[in-house]
Amino acid sequence: MVSDKLTSEPPCNAESDAINRKYRYWRLHVFIGIYVGYTAFYITRKSLTYITPVLIQDLGLDKTDIGLIGTLFYFTYGTSKFISGIISDRSNPRYFMAAGLFLTGVINILFGLSTSFWAFASLWTVNAFFQGWGWPPCSKILANWFSRTERGFWWGLWNTAHNLGGAIAPVALSFFVVTLGWQFGMYAAGIFALVVSLILLVELRDIPSRMGLPSVGRWRNDQLEIAHEQEGKGLPLKAIFFKYVISNRYLWLLALCYILVYVVRIAISDWGNLYLTEVHNCSLTRANSALSVLEIGGFMGCLVAGWGSDWWFGGNRTPMNTIFSIGVLLSVAGLWLIPVSGYFVQLMLFFLIGFFVYGPQMLIGMAAVEYSHKEAAGAASGFVSLFAYFGAAMAGLPLAFVMESFGWDGFFITLSTCSFLILMILLPLLRSEKASIREGFDQKKLR
Repeated sequence: MVSDKLTSEPPCNAESDAINRKYRYWRLHVFIGIYVGYTAFYITRKSLTYITPVLIQDLGLDKTDIGLIGTLFYFTYGTSKFISGIISDRSNPRYFMAAGLFLTGVINILFGLSTSFWAFASLWTVNAFFQGWGWPPCSKILANWFSRTERGFWWGLWNTAHNLGGAIAPVALSFFVVTLGWQFGMYAAGIFALVVSLILLVELRDIPSRMGLPSVGRWRNDQLEIAHEQEGKGLPLKAIFFKYVISNRYLWLLALCYILVYVVRIAISDWGNLYLTEVHNCSLTRANSALSVLEIGGFMGCLVAGWGSDWWFGGNRTPMNTIFSIGVLLSVAGLWLIPVSGYFVQLMLFFLIGFFVYGPQMLIGMAAVEYSHKEAAGAASGFVSLFAYFGAAMAGLPLAFVMESFGWDGFFITLSTCSFLILMILLPLLRSEKASIREGFDQKKLR
């Protein structure tokens, strides 16, 4: 039973050998493409974070300046993900994702050539727009090349691209910043993105049906996936969008939850190194290393959350979300309240926060796709991401004001409150999702 859920192979009598070989070949290649591609997107998205202490020290920027840049970025990014999600449902992910990555690489290089605050703010806002072209093509590929009872594993594995980029970039970019200057950190990130954008053109392809292949549900004989593929079949695009995205109450609950998850996630990843340098007098290298450990924890958390939602809960995402959200609350409170006796204790707490916060970050996005229409994967993920990055924007300037007024205690009180509210929002989904998994894809829940 377990091997059936996680296998990449279809039943032996599902299709001809030629189709099986073609499916297996392109599943591997499109997955490698979106994994490497999103790693590059993440590096060019977070590159500013890793040079923030240097900008404050060398150029005289303050926390509200950095907070304003962050808020502008996340508002623009969330809006772009929603708009590009709608567009990507009707676009070839091969070209859509490659173009976005190429342009964000150019913006990173231009940022390194700039020196004024308003140039930084303007360029980073434009970067946010092109960053929004990364996620929707990935969610479209994952929704169409991998079926329901295996998707948790594959989506979780793909989601570790965040963590790979987040683990490599702080150390790698710190080397350039310390040895050559902050500008070269931005150049390195931008050039890497330009190279990977060319790789995407080689590795990515469109969805199976546009390559003459059967749907993934029929190829793997996955009944939950087949039911999802049949749901709302034949509806016009406008009806699909309004019924399965805008009027879908489950997406609204997930979107509200996503706001809070992203407040916590972005606050720790964007302000964590500054917390360590100010409160614990860590060097920039040590502080950025803690962010690498955060991402390593997230890497492992994504795998456990995705695999566990397939293995233990049969494709039911909410129980794993709930378990991980309890971990978020406890680990954030631990970083705030546990007396810290050394650097390695801090690293352990950053690891735990990363492990637990990336579970809901990944599972909520996947659940949004599964609660929506098969042909609206990009729009559904973009819709909840729009709200997610409203939460991320709140971790910018608004949280900077909180810290200016109430210090780091205010910072951690805010994050602890958000962690508790995540649990409260998830509770109504537990019963409904348990029933829907037991009955297959419950059509009534989308009406």
